Amino acid sequence: MKTFSIVTQRYFLAVIGAVFVMAWSCWAAESGSDAVVKDELKEKYRQEVLGGKGQSPKDQEYLIGYRDILYVEVYGEGSMAVGPSNSGQGAPQAEGQDFLRGRGTGAEVGVDGRVSLRHIGDVYVVGMTLPQLAQYLTKLYSAVFSEPNVITSVVQSNSRQYTVMGQVKTPGLFHLDQPMTIVKAIAKAGGLTEWAKSDITVIRQGNDLIVEKEKEKGSDKPAKKVQQFQFDYDDFVAGKNAEKNIQLEPGDVVVVH
Repeated sequence: MKTFSIVTQRYFLAVIGAVFVMAWSCWAAESGSDAVVKDELKEKYRQEVLGGKGQSPKDQEYLIGYRDILYVEVYGEGSMAVGPSNSGQGAPQAEGQDFLRGRGTGAEVGVDGRVSLRHIGDVYVVGMTLPQLAQYLTKLYSAVFSEPNVITSVVQSNSRQYTVMGQVKTPGLFHLDQPMTIVKAIAKAGGLTEWAKSDITVIRQGNDLIVEKEKEKGSDKPAKKVQQFQFDYDDFVAGKNAEKNIQLEPGDVVVVH
């Protein structure tokens, strides 16, 4: 009887645990295509929490790019990724250079801008935000499933990159996985060489994925304007012009003279 009682207790605990996991999963799924809280309400409450200190800077929405690894799930049906799913480490790389990566778990965006997904095949996704992708895939998967709830996320960002060249110890191409200033980028590239001068140039090229309004015609077109920013490393170390230590954007080229 004692053994039966222990087994019964374990059974009921397992059932309760399963119910909890299912309830949590249903809640988590709301972060996908079924999210019901409007952006206006989110911003209103965010400002209330900030105490009315004005607009707090927000990062731009992530735009899906080439070689990004995406996680796409239809709730209740599992991952929709096609092909191998692994977290290999890839080839060895030089210190300070991180342009070589292993393939993360998920679906990889190919050089043609498409990702291969179960049941619907190849889908062009480059230039979409994650909410847009979830909305788009919900429409496509509606032909396969009844009222699908699509969840999307970025497993590995491979498309956002910047370049450091010139008088640094390990020049190369780097991934922009987090906010990166000029000084941080130089440190990640191994620091300045003994022949480096204090002046640094950041070249910002127009990104085809970022669309801006054309004032005269009122139409959309890619931002093609090239900008240059000057930064003096010695001034920064001396505590001057700290505001010129700007954050880098995808595609930026940092030239150390």
